[in-house]
Amino acid sequence: MTPVEPGMSTSPSTARPDNHAAPPVWLRAAPSRARRKPPLTLDRIVDAAVIVLDELGAEGLTMRCLAQRLDVTATALYWHVRTKDDVLDLAVDRIFGDVPVPKASESWLEDIRVLARAWRGAMLDHPWAAGLVGRPMLGPNVLARTEFLQSALVRGGCSGLHLAVATRLLANYVIGASLTEATWRRSTEPETRAAARAHIVASANAYPTLDASGHLDDTRWDDDLLFEEGLNGILRTAARR
Repeated sequence: MTPVEPGMSTSPSTARPDNHAAPPVWLRAAPSRARRKPPLTLDRIVDAAVIVLDELGAEGLTMRCLAQRLDVTATALYWHVRTKDDVLDLAVDRIFGDVPVPKASESWLEDIRVLARAWRGAMLDHPWAAGLVGRPMLGPNVLARTEFLQSALVRGGCSGLHLAVATRLLANYVIGASLTEATWRRSTEPETRAAARAHIVASANAYPTLDASGHLDDTRWDDDLLFEEGLNGILRTAARR
């Protein structure tokens, strides 16, 4: 056993030979750490679901596909959601959050126009959504915007049955118009749409009114104009009551 000289430290750092001394802390490489996955949360699940739905549609969304996108097991998802329907409901409510709730103005008609335009925009940005809005929607974003819609109608004099009918007319109009537009744009090439119009023109004897009205003619009136005119028609009816 080697004797220890008086005053000599017995700590490992000073007892080791100089040629094996550790380098200064500034020159040491940081210890490698395994990459940690971000924790799985409901928000992360819904964000990923919206991305998958935008890419694949409602039919393409599965729990397995969603789990792969999140780099987790499908079992991990079930700690947060029970079924695919839960995911769909949450995803629809998430995109409704992209629809700003307007600040109430002196014109209840204009307030509804602003809301309806933004609602249509969200539906067109996420074409899968319009086909799911018929489900019972109780999410906070959906309810907040429906509350704004009805409150504007009440300011316009609607109540009782007329309020319920006006609400349904406006909601169904926005959803239906968005679904038609999104489907038409997604599934039909411009050449096919032109061929559809050409078929109407070539069959003018059988469909004289369709021919004269420009049915299926994309160049006659665009979707924005048709949407605005339809919306104005519904609002004029609501205002008369």
